[in-house]
Amino acid sequence: MNTSATPAAEQNPDVVLIGAGIMSATLGMMLKELQPDLTIAIVERLDVAAAESSDAWNNAGTGHSAFCELNYTPQRPDGSVDISKAIGIAESFEVSKQFWTFLAEKYAVTELQRFINHIPHMSFVWGADNVEFLRQRHAALTGSPLFRGMQFSDTPAQIQQWMPLVMEGRDPAQPVAATSMALGTDVNFGSLTRGMFTLLQQKPGVTFYFNHEVDKLRRDEDTRWRVKATNRHSDEPLELHAAFVFIGAGGGSLPLLEKSDIPEGHGFGGFPVSGQWLKCVNPAVIARHEAKVYGKAAVGSPPMSVPHLDTRMINGKRELLFGPYAGFTTKFLKKGSFFDLPASIRAGNLRPMLMAGIKNIPLTRYLINQVRQSPDDRLAALKEYMPHARPEDWQLEIAGQRVQVIKKDAKEGGILEFGTEVVSAADGSIAALLGASPGASTAVSIMVTLIQRCFPAQGASPEWQARFREMIPSFGHQLNDQPQLLEQIRTHTSAVLGLTATPPLDGR
Repeated sequence: MNTSATPAAEQNPDVVLIGAGIMSATLGMMLKELQPDLTIAIVERLDVAAAESSDAWNNAGTGHSAFCELNYTPQRPDGSVDISKAIGIAESFEVSKQFWTFLAEKYAVTELQRFINHIPHMSFVWGADNVEFLRQRHAALTGSPLFRGMQFSDTPAQIQQWMPLVMEGRDPAQPVAATSMALGTDVNFGSLTRGMFTLLQQKPGVTFYFNHEVDKLRRDEDTRWRVKATNRHSDEPLELHAAFVFIGAGGGSLPLLEKSDIPEGHGFGGFPVSGQWLKCVNPAVIARHEAKVYGKAAVGSPPMSVPHLDTRMINGKRELLFGPYAGFTTKFLKKGSFFDLPASIRAGNLRPMLMAGIKNIPLTRYLINQVRQSPDDRLAALKEYMPHARPEDWQLEIAGQRVQVIKKDAKEGGILEFGTEVVSAADGSIAALLGASPGASTAVSIMVTLIQRCFPAQGASPEWQARFREMIPSFGHQLNDQPQLLEQIRTHTSAVLGLTATPPLDGR
């Protein structure tokens, strides 16, 4: 992909996308499918696309569909399991797969043929209370057609077949349980993002500006946005005027939202969290594990700490990771500045940030303990999931940055969010995506909602409605309420994306 562009003194695209990650790629592709004559400028501070949160080595979750992530199914005080968030995420992932299927069928781009692979999704717990929780979770989830086919077992021999490395060397007296969902996938969002940008680059009216840092965002009197940026290599200025701006810069979105100074963005803060992985370097070990195995976060730990022993396909090679191990940094991006956090503090968000900090002392304690971990501590955490793990088979890798959302709250003063949040101006002329997980996996649903919010007249038109249905056949329907439609769509997406056959909805 060409990583340079010759900036004119002033450009007037219809749309400016800031950040060359999965969100901008998804929005750009959808807008060009909805209105092919739309002109788009994409501004990225690095020299390649998908180099931050969308990169496979930086992305903490690949293919979030709520099949195995226990933090999406919290236990209520009465002991029952709340599956509402899991259903929403699973449905959103089906929407994403439909859009990816549409692209794969319509375009011949290498990256779009290999970005997704079949990998079973499994949950694993130990201890009597956790076994009972997983049993109840399975019973609740399999009442939804989105989760039918999920298997549960508390029999060590069966679990041994699913995840041999997890069971070998484990105390046979320890109560254990697991679920397995054969429909799970692994998604390389870096490859997918680059594939979509390759398509966008081939379309008329699309211009890329790599190595450009956005310095200013200002609304002109004619309501268009003036985006000022600087080439990070040559210091040459770039100025763009656009009717709509999307800020999809991952951890860098908050400072850019603050530059826009829209009232809707006031009071938002960010809490940066760094990540690390243990990467397996022994091919024999990697070959014996084929699953994404998610556990339960320790009591008092934040949702981001959910441990997983994770098979991934990265650049055509099978990999095995364990983590994540968290840490604290003041950077908002992996290739950002240590001044990112202090520079983001404003009079309007100081109180929410302080109140959120006070109310999240356990998170601070958790991060301090994570930073202080020794190699032996990290190995001990791995051995809880893989008792026979050897230190020589693993090496530490640095993952990407997450910036959790802090926002005003009338009751609490400020609250820390662990999801994603779209912030947009009242007139829909600018929007920003803040936050992290499940992020990339639900990008298509997020962008559909954003388009309907920011382009309300066009979004409601018969032409755009028809194109939405072409890109996403279930558009306007809830798959959780329509099992037959769900089965039809899963069969089709699995065939086109090269995934294994869809199991029957009754689980037989």
